[in-house]
Amino acid sequence: MPTIGLDPEVGQQWLDTVATSMENSLSDFIPEQEGGLVVQGVGLMIEAKGMSLGIGEICTLLSDPPVDAEVVGFREGRTLLMPLGDLEGVRPGTRLVRKSRITSVRLSPLWLGRVLDPLGRPLDGRPLPPGTIEVPLRGRSQNPLLRRRIEKPLDLSVRSINALATVGEGQKIGIFAGPGVGKSTLMGMMARNASVDVNVIALIGERGREVREFLERDLGPEGLSRTVLVVATGELPPLLKTRATHFAMAIAEMFRDRGQSVLFMMDSLTRYAGALREIGLATGEPPSARGFTPSVFAQLPRLVERAGCGEGPGSITGIYTVLVEGEELPDDPLSEALTAILDGHIHLSRTLAHEGIFPAVEPMASLSRVMTDIVDADRVSLVREWRRLYGLYRRSEDLIRIGAYVSGTDSELDRSVRLHEAMDQFLRQGREERVDLESAFADLAASLEETSLPEV
Repeated sequence: MPTIGLDPEVGQQWLDTVATSMENSLSDFIPEQEGGLVVQGVGLMIEAKGMSLGIGEICTLLSDPPVDAEVVGFREGRTLLMPLGDLEGVRPGTRLVRKSRITSVRLSPLWLGRVLDPLGRPLDGRPLPPGTIEVPLRGRSQNPLLRRRIEKPLDLSVRSINALATVGEGQKIGIFAGPGVGKSTLMGMMARNASVDVNVIALIGERGREVREFLERDLGPEGLSRTVLVVATGELPPLLKTRATHFAMAIAEMFRDRGQSVLFMMDSLTRYAGALREIGLATGEPPSARGFTPSVFAQLPRLVERAGCGEGPGSITGIYTVLVEGEELPDDPLSEALTAILDGHIHLSRTLAHEGIFPAVEPMASLSRVMTDIVDADRVSLVREWRRLYGLYRRSEDLIRIGAYVSGTDSELDRSVRLHEAMDQFLRQGREERVDLESAFADLAASLEETSLPEV
């Protein structure tokens, strides 16, 4: 092609200049498609305009330092975002760009023994292994007719739970307890000794001090070696707490899809619901039942139903702690909703804890809804007899202690008095002690034997 007198080097410089000019000119139009601007921020909520985004997409606010945020709603043509980090440096006019169009995470089956934050970054100071796979953060819905039934008991190695509220492989059960009655100790006992392939534990909203205590005192090297721990401490934004919950569940789903039996433990479901409430209130939802927004009660079953048996041989047994006050199961709307959603509940009693009975499982308030399907009829009858006698003593305990009850008045009550010490001893278990299913039922039967008991 003939030239027109333009030096090739000069021509190339001219082309580079034109390309740069066009790029700068086109960048003015990019915010309408790929970028936007922050126009307002109140509390933890950021409002932006100039972008077309969907719920769950991730953006990066180009502040100093940059911070990621997730789209949580819309208001009057503006996009509502909540941060995944500190908002320091964000101001009106801060540019933002799309980071990912779908909410997905990258996981690895080589994460056993690791402690991760809500974004999948290691907290234990070691690099993550390569070879990750990308999966949806909030999972995929499953056809309920393709799920296997719960037909097999799961040995949790805790005597009172194994015998009195037998948990099935793939069951979803709640631990209802107040603070300081041994939830972490109980979780550690199950994580170390339960008959599963993998533990996935989510610590949501915990104090920073408690994380290391749980890791070193309750879980220990033996439990950690087959556990993936996801941590979102109490000072983090609510969106990171909810993200940590879904991230941990996605890890559990990955192992289940590989055909493994997984024990998923979450402490606590109450703090997850509290984070959902904060997000709902910030986006303008009206508070309904005791300050909880309607979206809380919509999101809870979606999370809980991700556990359970799959189509293949794998399963996720979900154990969720629920914070309560007092000795009785509360009638607050959150606890009522969770009691209806879950397949059973284990109640930890402060009274038993004060009496030195650990784990402080309250047998009269603990229930497994699948127990009759996975335990033979003779053992179910044995459990009912044990509960009847234990409850009979409890109802008359005040009279017995003050000496108002006269022996011989009621033969069944006399029997419960004679057996009471053995029944209390049945509930006790050392934190390092492991009691399998067979031994638990054998101990239950032994606690009802009167051959060596003195007369009342």
